[in-house]
Amino acid sequence: MSEKTAILNLDYLAAKHAQQLVEDHSDIENTVTKALGVLQEHGVYACFLYLLAKEKEGNKGKNTAGHMIKLLQESKLVPEDNDLKKPIEILQYANEHISSAKLKKLLLIKDLLELMLIYSRYHANAMEPTNSREENT
Repeated sequence: MSEKTAILNLDYLAAKHAQQLVEDHSDIENTVTKALGVLQEHGVYACFLYLLAKEKEGNKGKNTAGHMIKLLQESKLVPEDNDLKKPIEILQYANEHISSAKLKKLLLIKDLLELMLIYSRYHANAMEPTNSREENT
C-alpha cells in the first residue's frame, strides 16, 4: 500500500497526542476537562477560544491547542502549518481550516478532538503520583 493510500488509525493518533500533551504538562487534567466541556457544548472554535483566553497559566491552553492542531494535521484533516506561534495565528488557522470545513468533516474533527481530550484526561489521571491515590482510599 502506498503512502498516499495508507489508512490512518485515528484512535492511535488521538492517544499519541494525548500522551504527548500530558508529558508536556503533568497537571493538565483540569484544563482538558474544561476544554472538553466547551468543545461538547459550544463547538470546535469555541474550544480554541477558551483554551487561548482562559487557560493562560503555564501556557497550558496554547500547548493544548497546539497539540489539537498537530493531531488534525497528522490525520490529514487540515493542511500543515508549522508557523503558528501567536494565539491570533492559531485562531485564524482554526477559523480558516477547521470551522469552515464541510459539516461531515467538521463533525469528524470534533469527534477526534473530543477523543484526544478524553484520552488526555484519563492519561493525566493515571499518571498521578501513587501516594496521592493511596491517601484518598
